[in-house]
Amino acid sequence: MSNIIDGKAVSQSVKDRIKVEAAQLKEKYGVTAGLAVIIVGDDPASRIYVNNKKKACEYVGFDSYEYALPEETTESELLELISKLNNDDRIDGILCQLPLPKHIDENVIINNISPYKDVDAFHPVNVGKIMIGDYNFLPCTPAGVMELIASTGVDIKGKECVVVGRSNIVGKPMSMLLLHKSGTVTICHSKTKDLKAECKRADILIAAVGVPNLIKGDMIKEGAVVIDVGMNRLDNGKLCGDVEFESASKVASYITPVPGGVGPMTIAMLMQNTLTAAKVNRNLI
Repeated sequence: MSNIIDGKAVSQSVKDRIKVEAAQLKEKYGVTAGLAVIIVGDDPASRIYVNNKKKACEYVGFDSYEYALPEETTESELLELISKLNNDDRIDGILCQLPLPKHIDENVIINNISPYKDVDAFHPVNVGKIMIGDYNFLPCTPAGVMELIASTGVDIKGKECVVVGRSNIVGKPMSMLLLHKSGTVTICHSKTKDLKAECKRADILIAAVGVPNLIKGDMIKEGAVVIDVGMNRLDNGKLCGDVEFESASKVASYITPVPGGVGPMTIAMLMQNTLTAAKVNRNLI
């Protein structure tokens, strides 16, 4: 039976560390990190995420600024707000909650957030920096996955690492972070010919494709570390991941549950990026 990786406990330890560092930053330099969160429209899931980010800021000692805009906000109006925030010294990080309404081009918005305040690490400049391994910010979910792997004590160096999913938000940056830690990385996707065979080779298996229970226990190598990034809602209303937990947990050495695994890490790593931004923007690192 697997060891369960407790994302809530790991994320709490990350936030506790950030809280201490934030207090030191304030005491030594009089600096309080500031995070601006923009939400356009009133998508219920987005509203929950935004509220959770505000709570996390309060816990670690950051200032948070919410900009709740109506659904009919135009792209030019949103760009005008972003321009103001880019030039506001109180703001270290800018996060625009996705998805945006269909009449707004997400890429245009992402590209107009200053790379120095891009705490989602979605801007092409930051994506490029991750590629070469010289970065300030990491996308929050992949960064959280790396923390979870570290919590197991398993060394990535030389391990066969398989990432199922090639999204710009998780799959691609995830593969780069594993590569930077000297993992041997395979990326699988919808055109992969034999997914089971690829997964079966993995010492570290990361599922991030958004298909409920895609990865079964018989696709997993005995003793593998399994990280389930998926968050899917079934017809009965229950949440499940991309990994069939019951069968997988009988084979893996470590496994993340859904919920309670990767999810809590995302906001913790957003706090880490905001703290880093506060230091970078004031030439403190």
